[in-house]
Amino acid sequence: MKLTCLSTSGSGGGRGSYHSPASHLLELEGLHFLLDCPIDLSALAAFAPVPLTGDAGGLIRAVPRYWSPAAAAATKAGGVDAVLVSSATGMLGLPFLTRLPGFANTKIYVTEVAARIGKLMMGELVEMHREFIRYYGPDTDGLPKWMEGGKLNEFLSMLQKLVTQDEGKDLTSLMPLYSQGNIEECMQKIQPVKYGEEVCFNAIFMLKASSSGLELGSSVWTIEGPRASITNLPSSVFVSAHALDFDYSSLKENDVVLFSDLSSLNNMDEDNDKLDDHAMNETDSSLHPHSVLRDDYADMDEKIPFLCNNDDITEEIERISYICSCIVDAIKSGGSVLIPIGRLGAILLLLELISETLHSSSIKVPIFMISETAEEIIAFTNALPEWLCKSRQEKLFSGEALFGHVELLKEGKLFLFPHLHSKGLLATWKEPCIVFCPHWSLRLGPAVHLLRRWHADKRCLLVLEQGIDAELTLKPFMPLAIQVLECSFLSGVRAAKIDTLLGVLNPKSVMLPDGLKSRYSVKERPWSFLYYSKGKTIELPNLQEDFEVHLASDIAHGLKPRKLNETTAVARLRTKLLVSGGQYQLAVAGKLSDQSKRHLLHREAVDPDRLLPALRVQGMVCSFAADDKSAAGERSIVITSPRDALVKITSDKTVIYCDDERTSKHIYDALSSVCNGI
Repeated sequence: MKLTCLSTSGSGGGRGSYHSPASHLLELEGLHFLLDCPIDLSALAAFAPVPLTGDAGGLIRAVPRYWSPAAAAATKAGGVDAVLVSSATGMLGLPFLTRLPGFANTKIYVTEVAARIGKLMMGELVEMHREFIRYYGPDTDGLPKWMEGGKLNEFLSMLQKLVTQDEGKDLTSLMPLYSQGNIEECMQKIQPVKYGEEVCFNAIFMLKASSSGLELGSSVWTIEGPRASITNLPSSVFVSAHALDFDYSSLKENDVVLFSDLSSLNNMDEDNDKLDDHAMNETDSSLHPHSVLRDDYADMDEKIPFLCNNDDITEEIERISYICSCIVDAIKSGGSVLIPIGRLGAILLLLELISETLHSSSIKVPIFMISETAEEIIAFTNALPEWLCKSRQEKLFSGEALFGHVELLKEGKLFLFPHLHSKGLLATWKEPCIVFCPHWSLRLGPAVHLLRRWHADKRCLLVLEQGIDAELTLKPFMPLAIQVLECSFLSGVRAAKIDTLLGVLNPKSVMLPDGLKSRYSVKERPWSFLYYSKGKTIELPNLQEDFEVHLASDIAHGLKPRKLNETTAVARLRTKLLVSGGQYQLAVAGKLSDQSKRHLLHREAVDPDRLLPALRVQGMVCSFAADDKSAAGERSIVITSPRDALVKITSDKTVIYCDDERTSKHIYDALSSVCNGI
């Protein structure tokens, strides 16, 4: 098994980003699996938004280009056999692949919900890009001027830092965005799956998606082959406030865990002290009672409550409540609020808590959601109860709305519009107001125009997600008076819980990002560790050289085993090897030949002292060679009649030298009489 890390979480934007998940190329049994195919949208920060007057501040005045490291690497590799997508953001780069002829037969697997949301996100990106072109103008044929000669060097340093973080990377790999037609072609190649549904790929592998808890439809993939089972563990949340909880139970006892969670990198500084405490003093009574790690990893009852407690979700609600309090303060001062957040789960929770906060404060302001996909995505979230957490499902059974935005729409407090220029928006528009809109990069979509409207108003508030380069992102809107609130959201497994999680999963080997190497204290564990880094290939030794083969019952009943010793019996059979459902099977090979005419197969060493008299019974004149090397473990029998022949016998092989067919037949018969044959 070989693993190549194509991109780490947030590869262009620092220590991790929800919008740019990790991507890997995995080689198993000669087949290539691409694990996620995101777009690194951090490149957008290098382009100036439009309309923009005056100095661009060193940014590129041109139609944006996009970069998908996974698509570029897969193209260079000549193709992949299958793509496993773990989230909606993990499929944004797929149209770059599927529009190429070399990927015509590639299979793409993703959950039904992630596929639907991912398609909407791709369509929205295309629409915002199209709007950019309407303002700026289309690309010229060939390479843009800024990508030629000396002008490229002016932006090299900034782009190199933002886009690639790798020395020597060719920046011309930035590509024009795909079209709506490319998206439709891509979706035709996708095979949607449900959680827990097993899919057989290429008759060798069984693929299964389980809930990761991070977002609606996000998943952890298990690849089960004849010699190993692999878990691809992206960002996961044990207990979610909206999505189905992390299904870690279906991942237990898999051989290999590929850990690519971004939260462990984001929260490393705050978690590292806790992690070291766990590693250095496992018996300290001041530790959380459920976090005690024992060498035998036997007491599972102590681990599960520690992993699945509500601490993370409680902190998440507290963070969002703080954001809501800041929003209310801005509204009270007469300012409007712009929220270009790209997480569906965060938006749904913000809508609920904002509504409650405004109601408790007796404040009435309109809430706008301006997005090409707003109406469809809001309707979609009310039609997938089986993908939601238990508390949301219970609301369905009690007759309540699944999410708070349902009531907001009914009460006329929430308004959905596809564009700023939508019919009816001006008639409804009222300030101060709260606006949810794309795009978090502040380079595309309604956010650009609204921020230009409010950037000089110190009463207004801009809510940004941490993980982007805020200084560069806000550069085109300077001078800036608007209040800026950078916030973080629950993104995955905390570093302090990694070891406990692995203790529950109990793998044989764990592959961790290189960023964890200096932070994660590796004590003696039942599993081995490998660390991967971006752009490098590591090889994991075969965990199991042999594999199990199933024998068809009709063949088994026809076997006639012969006992060789007290513990072993053997039988001869003629079959064909089949692979089905990830299992090897022996099936009937056709009409069997006459058993009586088949030569015997022999095993174990030949006893020279028994073979000599057996040859004489066959009418041969023979004797041991005069220079017999019995002391060295080799003995030779010389045959002089009816024809010359020689039999050399060692502990591991017997060689017959004879050029007469009849004599050879007699020698074979003699061997058959002294050997165990089947």
